[in-house]
Amino acid sequence: MTFTLSDTAYGTDTPAAKLAMFDDLRSQLTGLVHGERDLIANTANFSSLVFNSMPGLNWAGFYFLKGDELVLGPFQGKPACIRIKKGRGVCGTTVVEGKSIVVPDVHEFPGHIACDVNSRSELVVPVRGAGGEIVGVFDLDSPLPNRFDQTDADGIEMLVKILEATLA
Repeated sequence: MTFTLSDTAYGTDTPAAKLAMFDDLRSQLTGLVHGERDLIANTANFSSLVFNSMPGLNWAGFYFLKGDELVLGPFQGKPACIRIKKGRGVCGTTVVEGKSIVVPDVHEFPGHIACDVNSRSELVVPVRGAGGEIVGVFDLDSPLPNRFDQTDADGIEMLVKILEATLA
């Protein structure tokens, strides 16, 4: 059986449907983090909310910057790589470049790290601290090629900004 985005509760993968999904996620996340400052609690709920709401994912989670490497944080999905060097893979490259990266086919990304061999596409968004410095990344993987687009990147960036406000 092949899974497609049109099998989701939102009905289609149109930009309008994705915007409606992200608006719903924004509302839910705002409620979840309201008045809470604990990083682990907020990132655990964030990961769970996105993983259980966005169709076509096989992993959603955080890596936090410690020195020159990213260390695994709260996530949903199969066990993952624990440490990733800055500049390595999509997550490490996101830290170096300081911007979100959408990868339509991970097999075409130089140096991709295959924590789950079923992953085909990836979206990684930087997470910034109160001073604007990168403190980690939020990583989404999908078994579907071309799962993520700019609408997804914009939507996840908006959600990450809600999380970043709790880091102040």
